[in-house]
Parts: sequence; C-alpha cells; structure tokens
Amino acid sequence: MASVCSPAASTQPALPSGPTIFKTIPYAFMLPEIFCGTWVWILVAATSVSFPLLQGWVMYVSLSSCLISLLLLLSYLFGFHRNSENWKVMDSLYHGTTAILYMSAAVLQANATIRSELGPNSPLYYHLNSAASFFAFITAFLYILHAFSIYYQ
Repeated sequence: MASVCSPAASTQPALPSGPTIFKTIPYAFMLPEIFCGTWVWILVAATSVSFPLLQGWVMYVSLSSCLISLLLLLSYLFGFHRNSENWKVMDSLYHGTTAILYMSAAVLQANATIRSELGPNSPLYYHLNSAASFFAFITAFLYILHAFSIYYQ
C-alpha cells in the first residue's frame, strides 16, 4: 500500500537548521546584520554618547536588535523551529520591524554626525559618528533584504 502524503507538506520548503543557514538566503544575512549592528553600537559608545537624545535611541536599537538577532540565529542553528511555517512569519515580522527601527536609528545617527561636525572633539567624534552612520544604514539595508527575501525562497 502506498503512503499518502498531503500536497502542502511535500511542496513546503524546509527551514534550514545547523550550519546550512549560512548558505541559505535570507538566513545568510543574519551574521552580517549582527556584525554591522555591533559596529554601530561600539562606534556610538566610543563617542561617549555626545547627543543622548539622539544616540540613546541608536544604542537601544542596535543593542537590542543585536541580542535578539543572535538569539534567533542560535535558534536556527540548533533547530528550535522544528520546520514550522510560523517561524517564517515570525522571522519576517521581526526583520521588517527591526528594519523600520534601524532606519529611524540611522537617520538619528546621521543627524548626530552632522551636529558633531563643529563640536569640541570635532575630528574624532565626527569620524566615529560617520562610521556609525554608515554601518547603521548598511544594517538597516540588511534587515530590509532579510525581511523581503524570506518570501522569495
């Protein structure tokens, strides 16, 4: 007797787990997201948070996104998703929301960069803020790519 398998189960792509996630789009974006987000956090912290209202939000977004993305990466590595379709939705919602938050943080960091151009520690803080702005926009772009490419697998 032949086993009967539902068509939906056979066409559903398996979510990667283990080291395979580093070779699969959009999950391959997770390490660069964490790496670039960590650089944003480090570079802003190196400026002694000169503009607390602006850079406080940047620090919050970069640190919390880095930690949550790291937990998500570890859950994919260890296969906690158990190939559930809900993980794709959760992953897309998380990365889409984080992309919006990171874009707002990148704009605020760019504003802090402009304001630091004529500050007391002008050359050093300006260069650190410029680098932080660059990495913030790159990180936002990576989160946007991840959020949208999850449906094009």
